[in-house]
Amino acid sequence: MVRGALALVATCAIFGAVSPAVALGDVSPEATLADRYSPVVRLVAQTEECGAGEPYTPIDVDAVLGNDQVALRGPWQESNLVGVAPTASDLAVGLKNYHLDFPGDALRPGCTYEQWERSLGTAAIPTTYAHIVSESGQTALQYWFFYIYNDFNNKHEGDWEMIQLNFDAPDASAALDVKPAQVGYSQHDGAEAAAWDATKLEKIGGTHPVVYPAQGSHADYYEPALYLGSSAAEGVGCDNTRGPSRELRPAVKVVPTDQSEMVAEYPWLGFQGHWGEDHAGFYNGPTGPNTQVKWDHPIAWSSTDWRPSAFAVPGGTSDVPRATDLFCEGVAAGSTVLTAAVRGGPAVFLAALVALILIVLAVVRMKWRPSQPFALARRRTLGQILHASARVYRENPRLYMTIGLLFLPVSLLVAGIQQLLFSLSGLDVLADVTGQTNAAVVAAAVSVGLVVTPIVLTVVQAMVASSLASAAEERELIPRTAYAAIKERLRPLIQALAATALVVVALQLTVIGLPVAVWVVVRWSLFAQCVVIERLPWAAALRRSHTLVRGHWLHVAWVTLAVVGFALLLGPFIGVVLLLATPLSLTAVNVISGIVYVLTIPYASIATTYVYYDLRVREQTEREPLVLPAEAVLE
Repeated sequence: MVRGALALVATCAIFGAVSPAVALGDVSPEATLADRYSPVVRLVAQTEECGAGEPYTPIDVDAVLGNDQVALRGPWQESNLVGVAPTASDLAVGLKNYHLDFPGDALRPGCTYEQWERSLGTAAIPTTYAHIVSESGQTALQYWFFYIYNDFNNKHEGDWEMIQLNFDAPDASAALDVKPAQVGYSQHDGAEAAAWDATKLEKIGGTHPVVYPAQGSHADYYEPALYLGSSAAEGVGCDNTRGPSRELRPAVKVVPTDQSEMVAEYPWLGFQGHWGEDHAGFYNGPTGPNTQVKWDHPIAWSSTDWRPSAFAVPGGTSDVPRATDLFCEGVAAGSTVLTAAVRGGPAVFLAALVALILIVLAVVRMKWRPSQPFALARRRTLGQILHASARVYRENPRLYMTIGLLFLPVSLLVAGIQQLLFSLSGLDVLADVTGQTNAAVVAAAVSVGLVVTPIVLTVVQAMVASSLASAAEERELIPRTAYAAIKERLRPLIQALAATALVVVALQLTVIGLPVAVWVVVRWSLFAQCVVIERLPWAAALRRSHTLVRGHWLHVAWVTLAVVGFALLLGPFIGVVLLLATPLSLTAVNVISGIVYVLTIPYASIATTYVYYDLRVREQTEREPLVLPAEAVLE
């Protein structure tokens, strides 16, 4: 008898460990269904307070309601405090565009929110809200999780995430007789689907799905890994669910299906405002589940917004550093800069506006004439260089566009390299799974082009320099002559470029050497002109460029970094826009970027050649001081 009782107690304890019970005495089909499939949550473990890992748990909403550290604010700008410690009943009236304001600053979180959650104590027990909806002959069972803070690239107070199970059954009672047909885990504004028997869906006790929320963003995944965001518009960056993990079995609270009963039992579900403080853009606190389409129409939502899989980085369960980790860290660093700018408020944007106005004024006041494009050996201001370059280009468009045509076969070469690298690295799977608008796909595509393009840029600069020298000597300007003139100088050109690339990359790898790398790029930026016009070997050409630039670094940097930099980045920029805004393939986008280069790079090359001649004149003037006639001295 005693042994039987102990066995019964042990059985109940085991069942309770994997299936948190709903309210005692609630034996409705909805409660039974919600209890049967209650999820198990595995968060990235945090080893020390305020350290790495996931400090936030999905908690009971009641922990933040009626709390005197929470404020309710209205949609107006001044004196917008409505009250402190708002209750669920206070929120039931709707209050669209109002905001709950938790203690802390969402854009400067520090450890505030983590410490606040711990201070809530037993009130913040792990909780999930089960919501059941019948639609179009099917039944959806949703589990909603509320976190007090989203510590991702888009930092904000409050965070609602969910998972959903679809049943081929008209109601909860019928759903008890079948197993789920499909499961969806929310990941930012979409979801990842899985069949109930899919190998990626881990289950405990046969019915309890295991959820791996990503550190910081709480996007829900099926397995521990490092995931890349699904697009450039949602989830930009990386979601990390890699272990070790800590396991939670949230208590299940069942939300009544009847609207009036739902608001009576959970008045806060009438709130149409924001669960977090007011900020611009994606830093704003989110609205609650009841304001989302998936709450009322979960089946329709699952048919349109669920994708078949997420992209996990190959080997992403390891902690070994890899290129994708660097990409993730880069996106996070960029988001930190953006957050700081937003946090700075109007002052930051006013400073940017002032800087823009100063640039415009500098352009307006710039000396543009006389340009005298074919008088090469003369000093020129930046405006005169730009004007002279435009005149030469306009008078010889066939020549310079033909020279620029080198970029078209190169764009096809870039496309081939991209396909090979994508195949070897697994990024082709990412493009298939999440689309080519994925942030990592875009970054990889652009990076390949930026590696190959400088080679062609060097050749084009040399051909343009040769053509300008021929024009000054009144020789015929035809594309064939330009191509023939560069043949014998290809080897020293490539050698000089390789030496420059090795030095710059070595400096960049040290991180602190990055400013020195920029300095070196400008110092050696005229080596192509030195190789072609002065017919120097590669090492001598680098030394000659260094000598010419000495004392005029800022003057050269204006053209090298501004004009050439703009020409180099315009192609990738247009390519990124096309990747994000159109269904064009990477190959098509590369060709379009190549056409942009055909038009812009020759112009930039003309400008750098004028800089070369300008520095030669300056060098001669500095070396040979002006000697006045004797009569002038006597006077």
